[in-house]
Amino acid sequence: MCVALPGKVIKTNGNLATVDFNGNIIQAQAGLVEVNEGDFCLVHAGCILQKLNQEEAVDMLELFQELEDLQR
Repeated sequence: MCVALPGKVIKTNGNLATVDFNGNIIQAQAGLVEVNEGDFCLVHAGCILQKLNQEEAVDMLELFQELEDLQR
């Protein structure tokens, strides 16, 4: 199963966005969804699929942390 991860857009350049995932910085294609600096988004396979509000992003990040903690 593949999971889209929430990240925060820190820079945009045309159809490319620089996205921060808790310190892991990647370049993602932003051609499907218009994003701006400071937006939260879901990224899968290098493509931004959806914009999120901050509450949704924080909730998802907390859920992923809880799942990771269960594996310890």
